[in-house]
Amino acid sequence: MRSNPAEYDLVTAPTLHAAVSLMAENPSSWTLIAGGTDVMVQFAAGTLPGRKLLSVWNLSELRQIEVLADEIRVGAGSTYTDIRNHDLLGREFPLLQQAASWTGSIANQNRGTLGGNIANASPAADSLPALLAYEAELILVAAGRERRIPYAKFHKAYKTMELAPGELIRTICLRRSYSGYTAYGRKVGGRNAQAISKVCMAALGRVQNGIIDDVRIAVGSVAPIPMRLPETEKLLRGSAMDARLLELVRTAAASEIQSIDDIRSTARYRNAVVGNLVREFLRVLAATESVNDVGKVLAHWNRLPAADAAAEIATCCASQAWAQQMERLRPFASVTALLRAADQIWRGLSPGDWLQAFHAHPRIGESKASGDTGARFLQWSAEEQSRVAQGGDRERIALAEANRDYEKRFGRIFIVCAAGKSATEMLDILRRRLENDEAAELLESAEQQRQITQSRLKRWLTE
Repeated sequence: MRSNPAEYDLVTAPTLHAAVSLMAENPSSWTLIAGGTDVMVQFAAGTLPGRKLLSVWNLSELRQIEVLADEIRVGAGSTYTDIRNHDLLGREFPLLQQAASWTGSIANQNRGTLGGNIANASPAADSLPALLAYEAELILVAAGRERRIPYAKFHKAYKTMELAPGELIRTICLRRSYSGYTAYGRKVGGRNAQAISKVCMAALGRVQNGIIDDVRIAVGSVAPIPMRLPETEKLLRGSAMDARLLELVRTAAASEIQSIDDIRSTARYRNAVVGNLVREFLRVLAATESVNDVGKVLAHWNRLPAADAAAEIATCCASQAWAQQMERLRPFASVTALLRAADQIWRGLSPGDWLQAFHAHPRIGESKASGDTGARFLQWSAEEQSRVAQGGDRERIALAEANRDYEKRFGRIFIVCAAGKSATEMLDILRRRLENDEAAELLESAEQQRQITQSRLKRWLTE
């Protein structure tokens, strides 16, 4: 049932000082209005409790966005449109600008304020996870005093806040310390626009040398208040991103939030969505870091369909088991992480898998392989043997004879990392290895294939 306007008094404060002075006289009797978007919803529904409304809309003291050397201070009366139109906020705090674009219609964004979104304390508010991720601080003011608190301590329970009688939010402070972070924001609702969130997430991450150096994950609309995921963050920090971690973190995030059932969605659905969003965030983080660290090749490969990714990397090593395991460990955040995984997987394969990789190579001194290999594989083999091809007829004949002796003794092709080696050097190595027993020669061949794989991976990733 709609409220009766005659039952309400509305006072407009001319200044911030006038507003806090008026509130100090009788703090419990006033309901603050900024843009009024949330108040009008309650008014229309007949649930607006206050009878004395104090408007602080468009006060200059609350509408400023101040850029300092170490932080940006956003006035609590700044609208979503103000935030969307501020270039520096968009560059340094994209999650906040993204959340501003999610909130209601253009009309709502022109009126709705960041401070009002915080003070209304809806668990589904779109901007609040971004403030948690950026570890914002709030400046609260009352008559004759002000204090600064971490935003993370502001919401204590549903609609219960760290806000003393007579206090209001003046400023939201954002430290300018996120230039090296990848930002990820998602809102899941019943439709793409003008929908209350079922789940919303804001996350920041930074990877160095393939290891997650720092991460912040915040979610809204899953609990009575917006929340960070400290246990999930703890699991991620110091970890290398691989397929195992992706599954672990999905389970950890879903169990940490302890979602609520309400009219918009179920706890089961929210648990699943949060787990999937955290997993997606890590994929984005890995792909972004790949672009930053090693160019576009690794980032592109991280996003390929599974079969295409396995086929692409098999150019570097023709063992199907190796290529498939490498694909399953995606995404890789750096060359270092990928090269490390390549070695670990290779050493854990069976001799049969090793032999499949050996079989793909042409003999030393030849250009064709007996196995089914692609054009790039054969091109790389030819380039690796370029110094061998410069040898004379005598060396080539001797190599052909030594190859036959090797295959008769071991029943497989001779494998050596040929890059930079002449025909004479190759012949000396081949004759020496003919003296190995079967077990020793298999291990030496596997080590040579490992070196070939590492060399080709580095070449592939920098093409």
